[in-house]
Amino acid sequence: MRVMVMVKATQDSETGVMPTAEAMAAMHDFNEALIAAGIMPPDMGDGLKPSSHGKRIAFDGADRTVIDGPFAATSELIAGFWIWNVRDMDEAIAWVKRCPNPMPGPSEIEIRPMYEEADFA
Repeated sequence: MRVMVMVKATQDSETGVMPTAEAMAAMHDFNEALIAAGIMPPDMGDGLKPSSHGKRIAFDGADRTVIDGPFAATSELIAGFWIWNVRDMDEAIAWVKRCPNPMPGPSEIEIRPMYEEADFA
């Protein structure tokens, strides 16, 4: 089963606070363990720049409107992601529990299963 694992944004990530060298090294080691275990293909996870660098496109019928960041509701934004191949949700949870805290303070990681071809049969 494929899952998208999303690191939720915080005030720190939205203001561009970069992780410490120690935090970067711990995350690098975690990512290497994911790759070695066959959970994550190389280059299937990364951090995202703050939403102030982003754009949203709003759709309404044939109309398209470009909305410039930053976006409100920081807790609903994504600061980083991985795409993993796991046996089931329990395995994904077990790996997330091993993850170093991705933020300097409190943070959340969300796991969402991806649709597979069989879901549309």
